[in-house]
Amino acid sequence: MTIAFLSRLKNIAGRSPITLSRSRQMWGNHLTALAILAMAAASLLTDYSTAHAKFEVTKGERITNIIVIGRGIPDKEQFELFDPKIGRNFDVKNLWMRADLRVRPEYRNNLCFGGGISGAGSCNTFGLAANHLPGKANDSYVQQMIRLGIGYDLSPDVNFYLELIDSRTWGGNQDPIAHTCGPALASGKSSCSLGVRAGYMLIRNFAGIQGLGVKAGRQYLVFGDQSLLGHFDWANTGFSFDGLMTNYSTSFMDTSIGWFRLAETDLPQGAPLGSGGPNVYAGTGQSKNAHGDVDMLVFYNQIKAVPWTLIEPFYIYYKNNLDSNMSRGQGIGTAKHGNQTRHIIGNRIAVKKGGFDFSNEFVYQFGQMGETGGFSEPCGATGNQYKCLHINAWATRNWIGYTFFSMPWKPRFALNLDYASGDSRANCTLNPAYGTCSSANTFENLFPTNHIHMGYMDTMGWKNTFTWSANFQARPTRDDHIEVWYTNLNLANSKDNWYRASQGVYAYSKVGNTTNHVGDEIDFTWTHFFMDGKLAFQTNFSYMFTGPYIRENLGTTKDQTWAYAQFWLNF
Repeated sequence: MTIAFLSRLKNIAGRSPITLSRSRQMWGNHLTALAILAMAAASLLTDYSTAHAKFEVTKGERITNIIVIGRGIPDKEQFELFDPKIGRNFDVKNLWMRADLRVRPEYRNNLCFGGGISGAGSCNTFGLAANHLPGKANDSYVQQMIRLGIGYDLSPDVNFYLELIDSRTWGGNQDPIAHTCGPALASGKSSCSLGVRAGYMLIRNFAGIQGLGVKAGRQYLVFGDQSLLGHFDWANTGFSFDGLMTNYSTSFMDTSIGWFRLAETDLPQGAPLGSGGPNVYAGTGQSKNAHGDVDMLVFYNQIKAVPWTLIEPFYIYYKNNLDSNMSRGQGIGTAKHGNQTRHIIGNRIAVKKGGFDFSNEFVYQFGQMGETGGFSEPCGATGNQYKCLHINAWATRNWIGYTFFSMPWKPRFALNLDYASGDSRANCTLNPAYGTCSSANTFENLFPTNHIHMGYMDTMGWKNTFTWSANFQARPTRDDHIEVWYTNLNLANSKDNWYRASQGVYAYSKVGNTTNHVGDEIDFTWTHFFMDGKLAFQTNFSYMFTGPYIRENLGTTKDQTWAYAQFWLNF
């Protein structure tokens, strides 16, 4: 093609005018040059479209460097005539779908035991005396969740998956004509309901290594009993994590290693041109640039070699570089407190043999945290990102149960014990009466599914808690399941706060509080399955009896009730 092109240029140049005057010759040369360029371009296009068809390529191979300026790989979208056509690899036999729809009305009476509730979710204010906020927090609402998952198996080892989720509260749009977004929230963000719950590529036997898998994109993280990392499907949205996870599986052990970006502070969502712009908002942390992000590393193992037993040692690294002023409103125990480096090591043991089952999980957390702003600034003036508070926190979770498979109804009896540490000076930045800040020992619950562990009313998180419970379950028929659950709720440290399952403060402990017993909860649940489990109906009634802690810190003796019913369809 190159020789033919040069020959064509030579022939064209040979016909240039040479007998015109100097002025006319100058203009003629310019026009000739333009003609040469135009004819050269035409020649290039003509020859290029046919030249590569003459190349001799080894059978089974293909040309990968056709264009000069490369695009992302692989070529999928047709930009030029010679590009492969979209969908060339698609086969409908490899396409699959999943979906589920849930409708759940809920009713809660005396959410704050006769008082009102703050915008941050607490039922009182911190200080010296018992108090509750004015008002009465009763509520009823209906939530609807729809998920649609679309998967495509490009090969047995390569999978594409996209899961859309629509989470809405009936009437939340406040206008029948607004089908997607409701009014803007106080933060200025639109209250849209449609989102992406998951979107990733999964590659098995990566690089030809048997048992090695790579998952890249938005995904669930579910490990162990979901004490620290769970899907939280009880919520109408659940947790999703953006990042990269690798897994190596053998007959002896499975090992998962992943990195996840939890907050990106210098690049807005869907930024068209990538990096180069200023921070999304001020005060994002270290140097107010890319170092102001939040990252999490996960190293989780499951040893399968011991009979009847799973042993799961793990390590999690949580690095939050947000300015402490951005996430500190509920004291040292604020969930995901800014400006901290937290190391989390632990182990879970699960045993199941016959009707017997047992699990034990132990977690230790250490590291450092910075705190500026508020009444106390132990780590320096506002804006200083020095970490002067030492983290020393731990927790344990224990279940033991037995199922009588040979008896009618197959009854199961189980006992549970949960503990998670608190800090006697967790409110040191809120009021001088709480003392001087010296540590950050309130256990960090991370991203769990607390709903399945400490009572269905979600009144307690795995955070400053000492909780025990008794659980009874039975199956009267093939499609019916009943459950009765009693839970005794206490604080591990009476001077730290009471934290709800969502990990925010439920009630601030008053200065000098000495009572630990929050209350007693009892749950009654019935589930009926239809269509071999594709459709389920579940209803629950729960009652919480007020304990000394509520009487001493909220100044009330009123109890709380909660009930729900739900249909859940899946295929």
